Amino acid sequence: MLVPVLLLVLGIVFLIIAGDWMVRGAAALARHWGVPALIVGLTIVAFGTSAPELVVGVQAVLQGAGELAAGNVIGSNIANVLLALGLPALIMAIPTNMTGVARNTFVCLFATFLFIALAFINNPLAMWQGAILFAGIVIYLLWMFRLSKAGIHDPILDEMTEIEEGEDGLPTNVWVSFVYVIVGIVGLVIGGKLIVDNAVFIAAEMGISETIIGLTIVAIGTSLPEIATVVVASYRGHSEVAIGNVLGSNVFNLFAVMGATALTGPVPIEPQLLAFDVWVMLASSAALLVFVLRRQPIGKFTGIIFVIGYILYMLALVSRVM
Repeated sequence: MLVPVLLLVLGIVFLIIAGDWMVRGAAALARHWGVPALIVGLTIVAFGTSAPELVVGVQAVLQGAGELAAGNVIGSNIANVLLALGLPALIMAIPTNMTGVARNTFVCLFATFLFIALAFINNPLAMWQGAILFAGIVIYLLWMFRLSKAGIHDPILDEMTEIEEGEDGLPTNVWVSFVYVIVGIVGLVIGGKLIVDNAVFIAAEMGISETIIGLTIVAIGTSLPEIATVVVASYRGHSEVAIGNVLGSNVFNLFAVMGATALTGPVPIEPQLLAFDVWVMLASSAALLVFVLRRQPIGKFTGIIFVIGYILYMLALVSRVM
């Protein structure tokens, strides 16, 4: 059992590193070819940062383990709010009163409601439901584009367009950029296969569903980039990036990742997910909305509550399989 667990963790490491390489290489190539930063942010960076969840979802469906895909997205969204906001709040209060935060919080809640509604209407998720969800991300990105052209500030858009050539490890040579892209794509495929294969094996050996593995190990692993980003940013005194990072990730997980996954093949959602986990996801987003509407920062006490909430959620999952 130790070897499959280590291989699954190795797959997560592959996904995180490979996804980062692919984004940097593709963004650098786009810059070399004169593509505006806004377009780069709304395409390459936007979809590239959701690459870990997307690769796991698509490969899981192709390998007949669609339950893993739904568990991964739902678990990742819960971890993004309770951990990726709770942990940095322990270091420094996270402001919620920036322009555009309320707008994106409502989008996140709408995406959550839409996903839940579609799941109750028809389960497993079919291609037509995937098309609806994926249309959501296309409309959202077009909206972001119009907001930017109108000069309206948006924290998610700012984050996606902040990568500059030669900064943050972005390659400056065209051929090096190609290598980044190729290595990134290969690494994503290898990482995704390692995760899906070993997650299915572990679930079978433990007598539990792939959903539980997706909600726990895989979800936390694919959320690590967001968690690490906001914790480091808070440590450096830039806690304001946390909200944009979390909201952007959750919107893309529900619209782009679940949409593309359902377009690939049927995505079964276990009854227990619909009875409990989707409501935890909705409640965490609703709790965030309360702070945003009140323009109240997420402080240390709330951070403690969020982290404890996540621990309790993990304990509830453990009790489910015992």
